[in-house]
Amino acid sequence: MAPVTEFKVARAGDVALVTIDNGEDWQKPTFFGEAALLSLDRALDELERGDFAAAVFTGKPFFFAAGADITEFPDITPNRAREGSRAGHELFARLRALPIPTVAAINGACLGGGVELALHCSARTVSPVVRHFAFPEVFLGLFPAWGGTQLLPRLVGPDAAVKVIVANPLRQNRMLNGAQVAELGIADRLLPAVEFVDESVAFARELAERPLDRAAPDWSDGETVLRRARTSVEDQVHGAAPAPYVALDLIEGARTWTVEEGYAREEDAIAELLPGPQAQASIYSFQLVEQRARRLRPAGEPRKVSKVGIVGAGLMARQIATLFLRRLEVPIVLRDVKQEIVDEAIAEIGAEAGKRADEGKARFLASIVSGGTDYAGFADCDLVLEAVFEDLVVKQDVFAELERVVRDDCTLATNTSSLSVTEMAADLRVPHRVVGMHFFNPVALMPLLEIIRAQETDEPTLATAYDVGTKLRKRPVLVADAPGFVVNRVLTRMTRVIMDAIEHGSPVEAVDEAVMSLGMPMAPSVLLAMVGPRVANHVLETMHEAFPERFDLSPTLANYAAGNDEVVIVDDDPWTHEQVVDRVLDAVADEIHRLLDERVVAEAADVDTCLLLGAGWPFFLGGITKHLDQSGRAERLFGRPFAAMAPTATARV
Repeated sequence: MAPVTEFKVARAGDVALVTIDNGEDWQKPTFFGEAALLSLDRALDELERGDFAAAVFTGKPFFFAAGADITEFPDITPNRAREGSRAGHELFARLRALPIPTVAAINGACLGGGVELALHCSARTVSPVVRHFAFPEVFLGLFPAWGGTQLLPRLVGPDAAVKVIVANPLRQNRMLNGAQVAELGIADRLLPAVEFVDESVAFARELAERPLDRAAPDWSDGETVLRRARTSVEDQVHGAAPAPYVALDLIEGARTWTVEEGYAREEDAIAELLPGPQAQASIYSFQLVEQRARRLRPAGEPRKVSKVGIVGAGLMARQIATLFLRRLEVPIVLRDVKQEIVDEAIAEIGAEAGKRADEGKARFLASIVSGGTDYAGFADCDLVLEAVFEDLVVKQDVFAELERVVRDDCTLATNTSSLSVTEMAADLRVPHRVVGMHFFNPVALMPLLEIIRAQETDEPTLATAYDVGTKLRKRPVLVADAPGFVVNRVLTRMTRVIMDAIEHGSPVEAVDEAVMSLGMPMAPSVLLAMVGPRVANHVLETMHEAFPERFDLSPTLANYAAGNDEVVIVDDDPWTHEQVVDRVLDAVADEIHRLLDERVVAEAADVDTCLLLGAGWPFFLGGITKHLDQSGRAERLFGRPFAAMAPTATARV
């Protein structure tokens, strides 16, 4: 059973101290479900009847409040959505109408409805240790529907309101820290963490004697701000998700509406939006990445990792080594063919890992990175990961060299993006300690880690890779050893359709526009440039070797890989916008269906998790299978939706 949030009223002299708590530590957020709102109702009764001079609302250690309980949203009806919004409005309006000053003492993470509660207080204090302050609703296909779109613009004006409510969520849910909250004028005081609650209580007493005199926000350039914001939203979501547009309309209305009218507009809008396909897909996505991805831990006991080896010192190897050094703080040893390359990598890795550390920690981290051109330094490693050129023979040679040096209980991992891990381990003396650990570029930002189980991989090896991945703060997903695994297989199938459209005479810009209309985070041409045509073509060649009937080689992509921009027209018959979209979605649906048939993953939810975390696909598509189900495409192609396809046993080819 999920912990229940309560509003606990205590007395600090003449000030009421209301603590938002669910009896758990900071890792279990305080959500506002129905029980929490009933508890707030009782707390407000007590404040309305009491003889307090002021009231301070604060959270449990390291956490203020996370807002509405998203687990109550799936399959919600319009009436239920409207009632939920109205219930929050009525309770928070009572808080706003209290005859005493109220202070939200934001001591930790403050999200969504937690921010809205704070906005209904007379004033806000914030601690400098706060790292997560945000309205994530637009990221989830929603908008703040408990008064956030009305009170924030009234407090800080349109520019800051647009930034917090719309722009930041669309930038991969960017958060504010405590200092930024104060700088924007959302918080009235930035108070030191040591005596934060005591100083917030003292501030509340000051307000009882002398209320704040705030200047009205500047709306003189509001029209320009909102016009630019709408243009930016169009560039990012291309009309595929209604939430940011609705949020901007509500922010604009806050300039002229009464608060009560604004509440009513929020209720009308959420009744339409929350039961809609984008919001429901976003809720599904949120549950996948926040819950499912954390639960699928292998059964084996992980081995201890106290020293890590990285074979390779190129760009990807450096990024991975930096992450290992920063998160694990264990000795790292590198190997490459030239000492000058290794030396340059060592300096770069130490400097990068130490950027967020104090001087002493930075020196320590830099001191535990070493390397050379041989494998001698790998003898006492507990885990060695190869990140060399994507060639099977090269990787087999690396593992053969390693096996001559490392202990038999040392985990050997490969960062291959598409090659067979089973084949890499086939000629080894101890093949069961080989596993795939596929990181995504840029390593520091992309949360996904595909953990690839080869045919011989044993449970302790799998558990070790998974345990290390979680310590690196990645979201590991277990996949079977199959060409391209999950993300690259789906993306390459989509890329082949896109190249097919171009090779039929469709302009690149038109193809980009068609794919972007689905709400993809970037145009295919931009993604290709970012990944690199050589890499993309190499993966296509790997997929063609495995599945030639579906992954034809592309002469145009081969040209791009060779540095030639010439498009090869194989049939001058341009596709329409609708044809591009239909053929992309049909191909993606078909490939996902094959992944499930081959038991590369246990169920469709794993594919969605991988695409959300490893390819940045939008939450409002639900990864992709939710959209394919909602649109009826899966039913048309396979006779049933992906959600109805029975999970397989442990995924394994």
